[in-house]
Amino acid sequence: MDNKNISESIDIIKTNNDLIDIEKIYDDIRNKIIIARGKMLKHIDTTMVEVYWYVGKITYELSENSNKASYGKKIIEALSTKLTNEFGGGFSPVRIRRMRRFYEMYPIWSTVSTELSWAHFQELIKINRKEEREFYEIESIKSNWGCRELRRQINTKLYDRYLISPDKNKIMLESTKGLIENQPEELLKTPYIFEFAGLKENKNYLETDLEKALLSHLTEFLLELGRGFSFVASQQRIKIGYKYYYPDLIFYNRLAK
Repeated sequence: MDNKNISESIDIIKTNNDLIDIEKIYDDIRNKIIIARGKMLKHIDTTMVEVYWYVGKITYELSENSNKASYGKKIIEALSTKLTNEFGGGFSPVRIRRMRRFYEMYPIWSTVSTELSWAHFQELIKINRKEEREFYEIESIKSNWGCRELRRQINTKLYDRYLISPDKNKIMLESTKGLIENQPEELLKTPYIFEFAGLKENKNYLETDLEKALLSHLTEFLLELGRGFSFVASQQRIKIGYKYYYPDLIFYNRLAK
């Protein structure tokens, strides 16, 4: 966090007469916390993309060094079993093959954009044409597309329409009319995977066990929830009408507000 920016904010608060505006101080600190959390989650996501790239690199090189296609399949299945036993369902054979294709498309790590998430790359690696893939990658960064918006643009053949259109600016302008970036469902993941909290798939859990497990892995939970989420409170008392309720976990999404 920039110390200069913090000190400037404090000076602004001090110069507002002699009265302390606690709400303004709170909003100032709250905004910095939200920004810091966003940067932290972005760093975690970038780190995981690098891990997936490395898994893809290893499996690709091992397969290439073998004359038998079945050898590569056995490697992936063996790795999947061992990684899943320790880290959960994020390393199924299908997902490891996806990581290998990711490496095939981006064999040099320095060319992988840290502005995009793993969800973006899962859409991009479906595109065989390098020029088309680079087009959507650049536009995703420039236009701040979520993965669902990227998928929509790919499905509507934006790249092909852009190539044949004499008015390319008009095509790009029209492409933004169907933006789904700010719709709430764009911010949510489906399905959710909670192996990071030691919770396996297809199991029954008590509500309190789930709450405790997620709270003890709050950073990972926020990342799994989706984009723009921040934690507000646990067992917060809320009055609705004449009754009090105690929601287990309350979150705020700064994008959906």
